[in-house]
Amino acid sequence: MPTPPLASGPQGPDALRPLLDTVLDALGTGAAARGGPLPADGPEAVAARMRDALGDPLPAEGDPHALHRLVHALAAGSADPADPLCAAHLHTPPLAVATAADLAASILNPSLDSWDQAPAASTLESLVTKALAAELHCADALVTTGGTESNQLAVLLAREAHGGAQLVVGANAHHSLHRAAWLLGLPEPVTVPAPAGTLDPAALDAALTHLQGPRGSLVVAATAGTTDAGLIDPLPDIADLCEAHGARLHIDAAYGGGLLLSDRHRALLDGLDRAHTITLDLHKLGWQPVAAGLLAVRDAQDLTALNHRADYLNADDDTEAGLPDLLGRSLRTTRRPDILKIAVTLKTLGRTGLGALVDQVCALAQDFADLVETHPRFELYDRPTISTVLFRPTDAPDDTVAAVRRNLLHDGRAVMGRARLDGRLWLKTTLLNPHTRPDDLAALLKLVEGTTPR
Repeated sequence: MPTPPLASGPQGPDALRPLLDTVLDALGTGAAARGGPLPADGPEAVAARMRDALGDPLPAEGDPHALHRLVHALAAGSADPADPLCAAHLHTPPLAVATAADLAASILNPSLDSWDQAPAASTLESLVTKALAAELHCADALVTTGGTESNQLAVLLAREAHGGAQLVVGANAHHSLHRAAWLLGLPEPVTVPAPAGTLDPAALDAALTHLQGPRGSLVVAATAGTTDAGLIDPLPDIADLCEAHGARLHIDAAYGGGLLLSDRHRALLDGLDRAHTITLDLHKLGWQPVAAGLLAVRDAQDLTALNHRADYLNADDDTEAGLPDLLGRSLRTTRRPDILKIAVTLKTLGRTGLGALVDQVCALAQDFADLVETHPRFELYDRPTISTVLFRPTDAPDDTVAAVRRNLLHDGRAVMGRARLDGRLWLKTTLLNPHTRPDDLAALLKLVEGTTPR
């Protein structure tokens, strides 16, 4: 059997071209076979079809048609975030230019744990992260796998900077903050009420007064774009309280951070510049393939906690001779160059182009809220802050709301999320596809209406 061709090297492009045609054809036929935003008939049927396509995962002899067969099966069995009726989660359809750049990153396969594995990629990462950090009024930023890793790193840096930490979070905070405290051996976070879906400043003031502790040992985590409803905590008030009590402020802006790209909406993030650390996810309001997370830090000295030595990667004499030390840029060792797709997107679209996408999805959410608000059979939770709209069939019990969502999922007709607020269950639409049109929104509402028992 001949040696399989490589993706990189002089012969790489010629080897890849026919394979890319195969992949693109399989993606098209798979999407056509799916015929909607996600596969029909539920988990068991999807799993059975995938098992049939895979067969023996480790056969004695290879199958030259495996690429087409498995990509087709994956596309046929996937939820497609580019379908206007796939609107459940913070799961964006990636931009074509970003995906093309990601292909180049996979082909070249640099690993950002030492300079000699990633000479150009490490420079690109340094330049772009510094620029994005400056946009956030910070000194530096690390590339992460997303909001969870960014939040965990933020808590770790706080603990190391102050010899311990007591995390204070709103009841609306992302679950990763509780997990971060557990992973790092910290006390269970103190949870402050969020009665209207956002952290209550008066309750925070009372909690900080009660807790006290050495300056900086209390870490308040605010949210700019909650997962359930896309709400933004009162950041200026929270920042004032942190300063008054000597508390450290972390802002989880994984969702809402992209509003900075929009002249129309960036004022919603007033107060973000007063945080010690900020989480940002560009695979949300940045339309990047997963993963494209960042953690920005106001004080670059905080990053010294991540310094680590491994002689084969950053020996002292190599570092003294001028080879950059990359191990302190992450808790991970092997790290792919996710910065390439981000850099290509920023340069290709610019602030204006990306800001226009942000404005489009925010406008879509307002349009959908209008449709819900004027419909006699539906109740709107509230006007959207970013691009998330919560609604429910009027007077329906929670079990009916849950069943409507599951029935649409099972039939492969629509993908909506769920959120529990004010003691009730709501259907959640997260509108992140800038190609969605008003007719698509009307169709989604009609599907829900048709599935709801009268």
